[in-house]
Amino acid sequence: MQLQKASRKKAKMKLALQGPSGSGKSIGALLIAFGLCGDWNKIAVIDTENSSADLYAHLGSYNTIAIAPPFSPEKFIQAVKLCEDSKMEVIIIDSVSHEWDGSGGILDIHSNMAGNSFTNWGKLTHRHNAFVQAMLQSSCHIIGTIRSKQDYVLNEKNGKMVPEKVGLKGVQRDGLDYEFTIVLDVDSKHNAVASKDRTSLFISKPEFRISVETGKQ
Repeated sequence: MQLQKASRKKAKMKLALQGPSGSGKSIGALLIAFGLCGDWNKIAVIDTENSSADLYAHLGSYNTIAIAPPFSPEKFIQAVKLCEDSKMEVIIIDSVSHEWDGSGGILDIHSNMAGNSFTNWGKLTHRHNAFVQAMLQSSCHIIGTIRSKQDYVLNEKNGKMVPEKVGLKGVQRDGLDYEFTIVLDVDSKHNAVASKDRTSLFISKPEFRISVETGKQ
């Protein structure tokens, strides 16, 4: 235990890029990563998208770890540790949604468990939390991409419950976005806006296009 002066340069960024398919989350994550460290060789992508991270190899010589189903929390934790042991500076998890809603992810595991549904959640929560802590406690910058999908609520109309659209929602456990330092929401036109920002660099600012300069900031 040691008392020391706070230094912003010592903080490790935990950033989420949230948006629908095709919004540019993957390439945006790579551009931010390069802006953060300035060295493609120090960037690793944990790729759950069937090696789609290789599509952007023209940007630079970054590293990839392709993981396939089942997307268990332990598999993500192992991949993060491999990146840390390999002296990476930025780890991109593309995407963290698979840990929750992918084949062999938390929801899939839960649906296949016998017994009481509520009790079974108690058995799974610590596994999911271990994955979250692996990101938060990492010695590397972490950029996680989160898929978003249309969210609905049920409202009563003429005596019937009717589903109504209420916007987009990230495909992950509720509240995960609160764990990140910054959450950037990216739309289908590749414009980003901060929905959470503990650095105060991007919050309440007009929408923008993600670039290497975003990472440098």
